[in-house]
Amino acid sequence: MRRIGLIVFIISVIWSCSVQKTIVDRPIVFDEERIVLTKEYLSQRYNLEQETAEIVPKIVVLHWTAIPTLKKSFEAFEKSTLPNWRPDIESVSGLNVSSHFLVDQDGTIYRLMPETTMARHVIGLNHCAIGVENVGGTKETPLTRKQLNANIFLVEYLATKYNIEYVIGHQEYTHFERHPLWLEVDDGYRTEKTDPGMDFMKKVRKATKRFNFKPVPSK
Repeated sequence: MRRIGLIVFIISVIWSCSVQKTIVDRPIVFDEERIVLTKEYLSQRYNLEQETAEIVPKIVVLHWTAIPTLKKSFEAFEKSTLPNWRPDIESVSGLNVSSHFLVDQDGTIYRLMPETTMARHVIGLNHCAIGVENVGGTKETPLTRKQLNANIFLVEYLATKYNIEYVIGHQEYTHFERHPLWLEVDDGYRTEKTDPGMDFMKKVRKATKRFNFKPVPSK
């Protein structure tokens, strides 16, 4: 009976991960203003002078929005410039925060922008990082099992498509401060992050260990 139960459990895990294979394109605004601001960000924050806003992905960064609904989470990223409620980072750049993917509480994956275009979602690493945002993350709307499975699927999808070296939680980004991939020019520009939590990251890493991602650097 135990063996049967184990088999059923394994099948259920495989099924739950495999059913989420649809990525829904729901693009945010990426007009000329956003393109200009993105290239300015690459230049001013990273000393990267580029004709385009393209990146070469090396890292996948997992986040939560701390916003309880898909609608409000999408609206936070949609416009090209920062809303008034982000004075903490507006002085650095007027470019709005964004992410390449947004995962709803039911596990639906939305692609907000091209995977190889820079999004502003992680200090010091935007030039090489693909961002995955998860709706919720607060005590009232914790991340769900369906979101976990969707993140595992996305990591596998991206690692198969690109030369991804690291998969990290947003709370781990400062570990890269002395790493060659770190390019932030301002030593004083940091924000404290706790998303998406180490328990979430441990489960994602365990499920994707076959890719042999590099460990997060020590501080």
